[in-house]
Amino acid sequence: MRPEGAVETEAPQPPRSKLRRTLPLLGPAFVAAVAYVDPGNFATNFSGGANYGYLLLWVIVAANLMAMLIQMLTAKLGVATGRDLATLCRERFRRRVVWGLWLQAEGVAIATDIAEIVGGAVALNLLFGVPLPVGGVITAGVAFVLLAAQTRGFRPFEVVITGLLLIIALGFGYMLVQSGFDPGKAVTGLVPSFADTDSVLLATGILGATVMPHVIYVHSALTPQRYDLPDDGRLAEGSGEKVAPGQQLPPQCVKSSSQHSGSTYSWRWAPPAS
Repeated sequence: MRPEGAVETEAPQPPRSKLRRTLPLLGPAFVAAVAYVDPGNFATNFSGGANYGYLLLWVIVAANLMAMLIQMLTAKLGVATGRDLATLCRERFRRRVVWGLWLQAEGVAIATDIAEIVGGAVALNLLFGVPLPVGGVITAGVAFVLLAAQTRGFRPFEVVITGLLLIIALGFGYMLVQSGFDPGKAVTGLVPSFADTDSVLLATGILGATVMPHVIYVHSALTPQRYDLPDDGRLAEGSGEKVAPGQQLPPQCVKSSSQHSGSTYSWRWAPPAS
């Protein structure tokens, strides 16, 4: 029998491992990573390797380092402001600039969609002999199916995308082993140099196919509302355990949200305010 005046509380849930807390937060990064494994990247990188060997490897490395920096900044923008890049541009830039950015984004999206559809159709034709028009229709249908996964929440969509990226990574790993990779020549390819005018043109294509505006907008739109922010604006990090009402919170602990589910509240660790 429960003593009179006692408060019934739920037992705190055990803290999750650091890996289990971190992996779900990488979902937006995996979705944005799709832009870096598109047919445009494959075509330019394969052309560079086929025509010039390891000569333009430094261009690929530099382009990807630039892309990593830009993606990190746009992800931080979404986390810090709670808004995506497109919304902030509309709020802060003049109307003419906004219209120009919109036209640029639409043009890039159309060009990217064409490359994806054509690339998928060519891939199906090479692998299974599917006619190009039929392959284009199949590719478009698969794209709509993937988008439909978002109706079940962002987590299933991110899981599907991560699985597809894993398959691509395994394929490239197999190709890397079977192609006779030469570490010595790869090191020499990290020294900036060009062979002729065509190599400069191809290097420009590699850079343009890697750093693309649409993925910058997308990544900034995926990060808002994905991470717990306390009322004072400081990003709280920690275990995200459940604390029952009436239970004393540990020191340096802040409530991540005023919303609650049932009789438990979520909290996360945060450094003390300076």
